[in-house]
Amino acid sequence: MLTVKGLTLHYRQSQILHGIDLLAEAGRVTAVMGTNGVGKTSLLKAIAGRHPYSGGTIELDGKTLDHLSAKEAARAGIAYVPQGREVFPLMTVQENLETGFACLPRGTHGVPDHIWELFPVLREMRGRRGGDLSGGQQQQLAIARALITRPRVLLLDEPTEGIQPNIIQDIGRVIARLRDEGEMAIVLVEQYFDFTWGLADRFVAVTRGAVSLQGRAGEIDRETLLAQVSI
Repeated sequence: MLTVKGLTLHYRQSQILHGIDLLAEAGRVTAVMGTNGVGKTSLLKAIAGRHPYSGGTIELDGKTLDHLSAKEAARAGIAYVPQGREVFPLMTVQENLETGFACLPRGTHGVPDHIWELFPVLREMRGRRGGDLSGGQQQQLAIARALITRPRVLLLDEPTEGIQPNIIQDIGRVIARLRDEGEMAIVLVEQYFDFTWGLADRFVAVTRGAVSLQGRAGEIDRETLLAQVSI
């Protein structure tokens, strides 16, 4: 279980996050929603150790992760799939996946069969360079690379952005399968409302860097949530 309490974050003199509370349970998808510029990506970067936070705590299974770095977050079991994917364009699919070995014990290096089962297109293209893949294929590669690290928490930042509809469906099925396996907590930042509404178990609406609404699926009215996260 990932627990964020009272998280604040600044970029120089500007405060971006104002006391964010977040709970993400294993076997559940927690969706963080809101319009552009409200701090969703900043929240994920703080959890992933990509940007220092100013105050508050981040806990994983009751253990406080003190102002962790990206390397420390990965070793703690937090995997981050950033907006923009950050695929290495000159490396093959196989080589991109192998970069996930860095935070694993040497004896566990290897691409598990279930990665190829989740993303069969990557098996077919394992020798192709990352930069030659379509946007949807790169997104699948970025998620697969994160899964190589065997995370306890998976952070996904706008995984449907710029992706063709059939690949969006594939990504949705992968997220649902990972959730149903019950081994990791999934935090999803997403603006595609219908995709998120049909997938998430818990919703957190963010407005101007603060939580304006949160609750479990079934407790929150669709139109109320839509009004909170729309322009």
